[in-house]
Amino acid sequence: MELPEPVRLRLGNFSRTMFRDSSRTGPENSEDNEMVSSLALQMSLYFNAYFFPLWWVSSIMMLQIKYPILPDYYKFIVVTVIILMTLIEGIRLYLGYMGNLQEKVPELAGFWLLSLLLQLPLILFLLFNEGLTNLPLEKAIHIVFTVFLTFQVVSAFLTLRKMVNQLATRFHLQDFDRLSVNRGGMRTMRSCVEEI
Repeated sequence: MELPEPVRLRLGNFSRTMFRDSSRTGPENSEDNEMVSSLALQMSLYFNAYFFPLWWVSSIMMLQIKYPILPDYYKFIVVTVIILMTLIEGIRLYLGYMGNLQEKVPELAGFWLLSLLLQLPLILFLLFNEGLTNLPLEKAIHIVFTVFLTFQVVSAFLTLRKMVNQLATRFHLQDFDRLSVNRGGMRTMRSCVEEI
């Protein structure tokens, strides 16, 4: 299952403008098939996939315990946040796995955006809002989840930057190769025309 083409193009364009290293002047001395996926990010995603069900069960249990003492608006907000985080987390982990392992820039950019703009603010809301009367277990699991998210945001940014730089280098080298092949063809044509 892949992202729809318009979404892939927009995320690709976004990541090229956001993560391109403008300080580089030429290609690096590296092989063409160098792996740029991040082992640290992949390990974090792996452990996060096992931690999230624990987080979800703990959050539901703590919500059930403190539900009667919460004001009505906080009841609605907390249930909505947990449902949103559950839906987003599945999509986010899928995009992270696909983007990192298969070195797909749009998927990894989508993972980074979901992590930074949706998951991190939601978990920080659950962690630091005083009106929610967080229980000790709840604080502990929210802190661990926040550490996972913070590490993944930083490592995904660095991985995206490295991927985009490698793809840009490949593109420029392919463009240069096409240009040199075309010039060689022009020389052959000139020599044939001169012989005639």
